Amino acid sequence: MEKFEKLGLCEHVLKTISAKKFTEPSEIQEKTIPLIMEGKDVIAGSATGSGKTLAFGSGLIKSTEKGGGIKGLILTPTRELAEQVAGAIKDFAYHKDLEVTPVYGGVSIENQIKRLAYSDIVVATPGRLLDHLQRNSIDLSKVKTLILDEADRMWDMGFKDDVAKIVRECPKERQTLLFSATITQDLASFADKYMNSPTEISVKSYVDTSKLKQVFYDVQDNLKFSLLVHLLKNEKSCLVMIFCNTRRNADFVTKNLRAQKIDAQVIHGGLTQARRNQVLKKFDSSNVSVLVCTDVAARGLDISGVSHVYNYDVASDAKDHVHRIGRTARAGAEGSAISILGSRDYDNFANLQRRHPEMKIERAENPRIERVSLIIEPRREGGRFSRGGNSRGGGRSSGGFGRSGGRSFGGRGRSDGPRRSSSGGSSGPRRSEGGRSFGGPRRSDGPRRSSSSNGGRSGFHGSGRNTRRSQSKRD
Repeated sequence: MEKFEKLGLCEHVLKTISAKKFTEPSEIQEKTIPLIMEGKDVIAGSATGSGKTLAFGSGLIKSTEKGGGIKGLILTPTRELAEQVAGAIKDFAYHKDLEVTPVYGGVSIENQIKRLAYSDIVVATPGRLLDHLQRNSIDLSKVKTLILDEADRMWDMGFKDDVAKIVRECPKERQTLLFSATITQDLASFADKYMNSPTEISVKSYVDTSKLKQVFYDVQDNLKFSLLVHLLKNEKSCLVMIFCNTRRNADFVTKNLRAQKIDAQVIHGGLTQARRNQVLKKFDSSNVSVLVCTDVAARGLDISGVSHVYNYDVASDAKDHVHRIGRTARAGAEGSAISILGSRDYDNFANLQRRHPEMKIERAENPRIERVSLIIEPRREGGRFSRGGNSRGGGRSSGGFGRSGGRSFGGRGRSDGPRRSSSGGSSGPRRSEGGRSFGGPRRSDGPRRSSSSNGGRSGFHGSGRNTRRSQSKRD
């Protein structure tokens, strides 16, 4: 407690810290809290789980008095992060009795309007906050502290202009704090325009790379899901996160894991907010040990105890891969990150290796596995339903439902539901479409090359060449 007291925290926050039995501040807290307490603008490079909520929350709580309008505004990229940050700020402000209101889409806006009338601090996603501004249901004219949390993620999701509009609604005389895992040129330009001589702070990664083991498996498409099941049933794990690039593939993986008697839950942007909160609560309490998710869960959420991260689809953006694996090997614990490569993952995996040549990802030898049957949901295509049901021998390899008529499977930009006979297809050579083969001989030094028509590049399993904006809308 003595170390926290030296940082200049107010007595209200110190009481909460004492109750939570925090012993010493994290690096980001030690470096930023003194500056924040002095009222300076700060740009902090810090990953999820490093203690940044207390860092920016301590100054916010100290400078906010109860009543008289909204004095503090925190912007976050996702609903889950808004809910989580609001909960943490409520805890730290408990002894000051401040009204903290989370504001995000997917829930009743009318209830939010009622609460905003007497709120002291608001934690919001940009889209829903703009809705309130257009309705004149929120007044930002008295904001003294503006905080951008996970700023790089907001820019990735296409909220750059929305954030700028919101900032212009706040008073020019204010304190602005920007927290981000990476500081891009766009963020630096934003800081030049909207921040007052900010102090830049960076800290080391919260992930202990010495305790993180990364491996990849290169498998036939029609064995990809079977390998996932084999690993889940044979690895000793605590909490497990499985990442997919699309909602459809996340639903497919979850349904088939349950069919294999693996208790899995799914979270993505297609669920109601109440359902997403319920799933996260179960997973965080260890009542559910396997969480299948899109990248909506890779950033911001502070979930402890994750021992294994599986990339069922390799992330289309190398930064997302870094944030995924950052869910494990935290705070001195060991962790494993396993990528399962099919033909549609090769471009993404090659891009990851180009962007992060220092990242050591070892190739693992494929184990002998038992092929499992799959549940395939019918999918409407061109006014007709494609055939579903369990896979049959000689079927097409996995990835997404392929179109008929000689077109190649899984072209760029297509949604990635499971193609027929993902893991239950024939063990013989895979069929070709339009004279083009899928697969081919494996290379001993890395993933196979695909032989699709796009300059030798294959389509992606679970991702398309969509913009970051469209990805954020799906997730």
